Amino acid sequence: MTIRGAGPTHTPYFWGMQTKAATAARRAALQILRDVRGGTPLTDARERNLGGLSERDRRLAYELSAGVLRQQRELDDVLDLERTDPRLHDVLRLGAYQLRHLTRVPAHAAVSTSVDLARETVGEASTGYVNRLLRRISGAGNQEPGSGKTHPDWLIARWQSRFGVTEARQLIEWNDRRPGIILQPARWTIDRLEHAFADAGVVTCRNTFEAGLEIAPAPDFRLPAPKDLPGYAEGAFIVQDPAHALVARYAAVQAGELVYDACAAPGGKAVALETLGAQVLAGDARHERMARLADTARRAGVAIRCVAANLEAAPLAPESADAVLVDAPCSATGTMRRHPDARWRLHPSVFARMAERQARLLECAARLVRPGGLLIYATCSLEPEENEQVVENFLKTHPEFSRSPKPGSVAAELITSAGDFQSLPQRHGIDGAYAARLIRSNG
Repeated sequence: MTIRGAGPTHTPYFWGMQTKAATAARRAALQILRDVRGGTPLTDARERNLGGLSERDRRLAYELSAGVLRQQRELDDVLDLERTDPRLHDVLRLGAYQLRHLTRVPAHAAVSTSVDLARETVGEASTGYVNRLLRRISGAGNQEPGSGKTHPDWLIARWQSRFGVTEARQLIEWNDRRPGIILQPARWTIDRLEHAFADAGVVTCRNTFEAGLEIAPAPDFRLPAPKDLPGYAEGAFIVQDPAHALVARYAAVQAGELVYDACAAPGGKAVALETLGAQVLAGDARHERMARLADTARRAGVAIRCVAANLEAAPLAPESADAVLVDAPCSATGTMRRHPDARWRLHPSVFARMAERQARLLECAARLVRPGGLLIYATCSLEPEENEQVVENFLKTHPEFSRSPKPGSVAAELITSAGDFQSLPQRHGIDGAYAARLIRSNG
C-alpha cells in the first residue's frame, strides 16, 4: 500500500451539534428515516431531504440516519419500543443513538432536541415521556452493552452457515463501520490525483488491489466532501468502491468494442469501461436516475451515450453488441456498509425472487451479444442464489455460452474456482461484488 501524508485513516468523525442549523439537520435525519420506512432507499431519501443544509449539517443528518439504521436492533432493545407510539420510534432512536454512539454530543442537547422533535411529531403530551426515557438512558452511560446484533437473526444465521462464525462476525463488523471515501481516476491519472491532494493537505492511500484512492479523515476526524476535493469541478475522479472498478477490469473488454451497459445508473462501471477503451452505450429503465447517469458521464469527460431503456426493449439489434454488461438489481448484501437500510428490507424469500428477475435480464441480454462476443453478469450480492446459481442455470439452457475468464485481469484471490469474480468484505476489505465473464461461441 502506498501512503502519502500522515494521519488517521479510520477514525470516527464528529460535527458540531449545538447550533440552530444542527436542529434542522436532526429534523432532516428524521424525515430521511420516515422515507426509508416508506420504502425509499437511503441514498434517494438522503438526496431528497438534504437540500438547503450546510455541508456540515448534511453530514450530520446522514450520520444520524445511517447510524440509526446500523444500530437499530441495539437501540430498540435499550428503548423497549413495543409499548411506545410508533410515531415516536425514530425520534427516540435518534436520541438514543446520539447518547450511545456520538460520545461528544452533550446529553442535554440530544435529549432536548428529541423532545422538540417529539412535540412536532405527536404533540406536547409526548414530551414528558421522551424526556424521561432518554434521561434514563443517559444516566445509564453511553457504554452500556447492547444486544450486539445489528442484522436480522436469519441473515446472521445464513452467513454463519456459509462463512463460519468468525467470518460472519467480521462481515457484520465491516457493515457496521462508517464507509470511507474511495475515488477512481477519470480525467486525471491517479498520480496526478495523489500529488494534487498532497499539495492540498489531503491524506490518501492506494487500495490494496490498486483500484482507487482512499481519502483519510482530516486531523479533526472529518472526511471532506468529494465536491471540496481538488479536481472535482474538472471531473478528475468519480466516487466508486474498488469492487465495482474491479468488475470492469475483470470484464476485460477489448479497446474499441461496443459495450451495452444495460443497468447503468449511476454510471460508475460505464465510466470504468470507457476509461479502459470501450465504446459504451449506457441504458437504464429507471428514468429518475438518468440525470445522475448523464451527470456522471459529463463530469468524467467520457464519450458515453445514455439512453432510457428497459433491457427487454434495448435500442440494439439482436446479436449486434460486442459485449453486454448486466449489472443486475439484487439484494445488495455486499454493500450493506454503504446502504445500512438494506439489511432491514430483506426477507429469506428475497433471493429466490431476485434470481428469477436476474435470469430474465440475462436471457434478454444474451440475445444482443454477437457470436464471439461477451456477456458480463454482475451483482453486488454475496448470495449464491443470485450469483453462481443464476449463471449455472443460464449455461445449462444456453450451450452457445461458456465461461471465459481472462487470466491476470484481477488478483488471483478474487477469482473463484469456477473462474468468476467474487470480492468478500471480510476477506478483501472492499465491497462485496460478483461477476461472471461469458463468451458466445462463433458457431
